[in-house]
Amino acid sequence: MSAQFKIGFGYDVHAFAENRKLILGGVEVPHAKGLIGHSDADVLLHAICDAILGALALGDIGQHFPNTDLKYKDIDSKKLLNEVYYLLRERNFEIGNIDATVLLEQPKLAPFIPKMRTEIAKILNTYEDQISIKATTSEGLGFVGREEGCAAYSVVLLTKKDK
Repeated sequence: MSAQFKIGFGYDVHAFAENRKLILGGVEVPHAKGLIGHSDADVLLHAICDAILGALALGDIGQHFPNTDLKYKDIDSKKLLNEVYYLLRERNFEIGNIDATVLLEQPKLAPFIPKMRTEIAKILNTYEDQISIKATTSEGLGFVGREEGCAAYSVVLLTKKDK
């Protein structure tokens, strides 16, 4: 018997670098540095992808979009989330809710969170009130506190669709 609900957890981290755009939640956030990655390095969307893939027991983002594959070089992570959404729909699930946290010292994300929620809800064909995004610092501790990188955590609840 297939489960009516599935829960997944995702985590991602990328280092900061000069001459890169900072993309978080599918939104460009003005900042002196961006994140290094094979794709656009959107840690928030990557964590959400991993949470959904985990809930579906389909592995992780690296298995589906390997950083050794040139077709994913500099790809917009919204496209990756859209592909993960297809896998979710193919298995007859939909988003119950997503709760995500971005960890970074700077810049402050509060002004950008509403647009991030809108972008994510649009890709996942759900409502913005089903998408929670929070931002916090690490109080100067660790690689986030030293402003060397950014991390994101995400949990997702998937619900089986009525046929």
